[in-house]
Amino acid sequence: MSNNDIMKKLRVALKFTDDDIIEVLSLVDFKVTKTELSAIFRKEDHPNFKPCGDQFLRNFLNGLIIYKRGRRPDTRSKS
Repeated sequence: MSNNDIMKKLRVALKFTDDDIIEVLSLVDFKVTKTELSAIFRKEDHPNFKPCGDQFLRNFLNGLIIYKRGRRPDTRSKS
């Protein structure tokens, strides 16, 4: 299963729109345009298809954690 397939399945399972995915990625300071997103969700034989890299998927998953759980509280002591 490719990273593109994983992104497609997550998008459907979470009922995310392009704007939702862009918001999740912005939580980890990863900038992406709607055009780049549509290239990732295209079929492999389409001329504008773009493979989803490991970095993209990693940043999406890290952003999804923040989106669902919130930011990790600062546990460092302020002495």
